Amino acid sequence: MARKRSREVIPETYEARGLQRLWRTHSDAVNEALLTRWWPMEHFKNLLKTDLFDEAVNRGLAPFLVSRSMRLFCIDTSWEVHQRARCRYFSLQTIEADVRDLPFRNGTFDGIVSNSTLDHFESLDDLSGSLQELFRVLRPGGHMILTLDNLSNPMILLRNWLPFPLLKRLKIVPYYVGVTLGASRLASRLKDCGFEVLEVDTVMHCPRLLAVTIARWVEKHTSLRAQESFLRLLMAFEALSHLPTRFLTGYFVAIKATKC
Repeated sequence: MARKRSREVIPETYEARGLQRLWRTHSDAVNEALLTRWWPMEHFKNLLKTDLFDEAVNRGLAPFLVSRSMRLFCIDTSWEVHQRARCRYFSLQTIEADVRDLPFRNGTFDGIVSNSTLDHFESLDDLSGSLQELFRVLRPGGHMILTLDNLSNPMILLRNWLPFPLLKRLKIVPYYVGVTLGASRLASRLKDCGFEVLEVDTVMHCPRLLAVTIARWVEKHTSLRAQESFLRLLMAFEALSHLPTRFLTGYFVAIKATKC
């Protein structure tokens, strides 16, 4: 089984290339707001998170997910990412595993969170295979929240069209960019696996490349109060998710699904 290329870049390299604390804080806030909105009262017995990268480079979603579950399991293919995440959260249950070949029994989990994990594969077959694995380990009636790079966003479409070596050389992306899908095709693939799609939306609406560049400057040169104001400004862009153009402005498509 090939290793999942999305987490082969180590956190130190990622941070050195400019995606640092302030931007990651915004990313964590957007993801947590989505989970809060779609799971306002849910509490899970066994909850799976399909990567540890967020926890390796910043606060991540682990504190929120721990508060919503009896047992939280987090997987990732990168040993380095595991070590960095465990340094932040000593008691976190982590397993080195590939989402396409999960080491869990059928129906183990009643909740799954997969935020931008499945959009770093080389083929749609890998993406579909991982969806089938997530379906297998989710119990009937269980819920999953999934986000992927939104192919309906023109910037994502352009980025995926350009050759990765060029993007890496220009320092536009510090990690491998894989295949992804727009909202309708992703929903169709989920239904083919047996999921029932409950809600579809988009998140992360600020102009990402510009926002990341400004975030680096703000983090380095301004006060904590100014940084907090900047984060509020970035979060204000999420209001674009209420507009009919949300599938053009959102950088990630988000889907809430259940196993019938």
